[in-house]
Amino acid sequence: MPDTAPVTLPEQLGFGRYFTDRIFVQRYNTQQGWHDARIATTKTLELDAAASVLHCGQAVFEGTKAYRRPDAAVNLFRPEKNCERFNASARRMGMPEIDVAAHIAAIKQIVTLEQRWIPTQPGSALYIRPVMIAIESVLEVRPSNDYLHFILLSPVGPYFGGGLKPIAVQVERDYVRAARGGTGEAKTTANYAGTLMPTRRARAQGYDQVLWLDAVERRYVEELGGMNVAFVIEGKRIVTPALTGTILPGVTRDSLLRLAPDLGYAMSEERLEIEQLLREIDNGTVTEAFALGTGAVIAPIGRLGYNGKDHIVNHAQVGPVTQRLYQTLTDIQYGRSADKYGWTEQLS
Repeated sequence: MPDTAPVTLPEQLGFGRYFTDRIFVQRYNTQQGWHDARIATTKTLELDAAASVLHCGQAVFEGTKAYRRPDAAVNLFRPEKNCERFNASARRMGMPEIDVAAHIAAIKQIVTLEQRWIPTQPGSALYIRPVMIAIESVLEVRPSNDYLHFILLSPVGPYFGGGLKPIAVQVERDYVRAARGGTGEAKTTANYAGTLMPTRRARAQGYDQVLWLDAVERRYVEELGGMNVAFVIEGKRIVTPALTGTILPGVTRDSLLRLAPDLGYAMSEERLEIEQLLREIDNGTVTEAFALGTGAVIAPIGRLGYNGKDHIVNHAQVGPVTQRLYQTLTDIQYGRSADKYGWTEQLS
């Protein structure tokens, strides 16, 4: 049964700093398939020092959210898309897939049990993090025969503290995130590990995130460190980098590709050349820029740094298109407006 005792949470939640009491966990091996599914009351994992994940790095994860509605019920937002992407990542990493219906059922089960942890502050939600790791004790370089799948929950605030405020982004030229044929479109831990040092360097220089370019020519825009990116042209058209196998196919990105035209904005996927894009920011053709992803939802970009020069977008202010997209999408997610797309699923 769900616990009903209230949870006292800090006003400033940050992102992924606090965790609920329970996790969902199940195991896999090549003989039994998925088995031993249960809700556990400890988040401590015991791994052998020879566990394959520590040596070959087989690990994938996902991120979705549960939102508190005005009527106190709970919304999930497109969980099937996250579960499908989880399986796509698993395939790329040589790992077993999980039945999508069973995965969603597990998410619903643990969120229902832990829904007292869903925060109510503006912009907050219960972040849902499914993970799969290889746990066979073996040092051979091959796919593991044993895996652990778990789902943990974290009450979170906005990914970038302060809500809908412009962030500063540095275009990365020395390092790359992913190359074609690699694992760029998989949500695997190694993709993020390689971004941490350049991101730390960028933050030391006053930026919030890194914008990655293609690995071959270092010329074409791909994505930010943990989210996709889009640009508004002359206040009426939205462009986002086309998926090339090196960019994570974001659920928020996919949602905006469907939502934006209904709001009167043409939205397209294109190959975006960084120097042309910066010229168009400087001459006012690009009127807004924003990051988009589950954690941040939509985060306006006010400043892009490239080759030692800053390019200011929309006077470093939140633009009307960004504001409207954010408001419309979050109104659907939180159940403040009707969902004509069938994206939300309400839990009691």
